[in-house]
Amino acid sequence: MTQEQKRVHILLKAVIYHYHGLDELERNDLEATAEQLDAKNELAWALEFIAKDYITSFDRARTFLNDIIGDYEKDKRIELIQMVWQANNLKGYVTEMEATAMLKLAKDWNVEKELIELVLK
Repeated sequence: MTQEQKRVHILLKAVIYHYHGLDELERNDLEATAEQLDAKNELAWALEFIAKDYITSFDRARTFLNDIIGDYEKDKRIELIQMVWQANNLKGYVTEMEATAMLKLAKDWNVEKELIELVLK
């Protein structure tokens, strides 16, 4: 996995987790993901990205991610949206705010139908 791919993966998870406030389970998952991907620097970068302006962090991340993910194959875009959906389900539920954020990204990436199918399963 390239550094850019690691940044995308970590930022995507981090920004969705921070959408309503990062809890301990989510923080642990972010750290475990960074460990698995050998992406500790990317995690520090993502957390700094969010902390720079918490209020606008989702919109800034959305712009950043769209610039990169727009070039990804559809299968990869689906894989990323599924990853973040499943990660949010670790706590046993997905908040309305998180679901709305993921729907916005799925629409941007033209994989809204696939996310809805995943949710209905």
